[in-house]
Amino acid sequence: MKNFLILCGIVFTLYIVYKVYRFNTLDKGLPQLVRNGAVILDVRTEKEYVTGHIKGSVNISLGSIRERYVELDPKKVYITVCSHGLRSVKAENILKEKGFPHVYNGGAWSDLQKTITP
Repeated sequence: MKNFLILCGIVFTLYIVYKVYRFNTLDKGLPQLVRNGAVILDVRTEKEYVTGHIKGSVNISLGSIRERYVELDPKKVYITVCSHGLRSVKAENILKEKGFPHVYNGGAWSDLQKTITP
């Protein structure tokens, strides 16, 4: 019985973490930003990008974002995505440090794709 309660606690904690993640990324109006012309910036490697990506997204890997940010327009709105959400947070912070005021974390590209595809 004790093990069952521990397992239930772990499952509940994971559920709460997932809900917080959804609220902090996908539920912040990102689909509306995409409809308004936001650029989806996929920060995965080129190899990861070719295995699947959001149509129309731009691929600049996190490893090269510090050099290649000059290719981006600071006046545009960007939504960073990656495979799970960690690299996209890092890319969001780097771009904000470089003077990009309108950058949002989109989390996992596959999750964002589900919310913007009708």
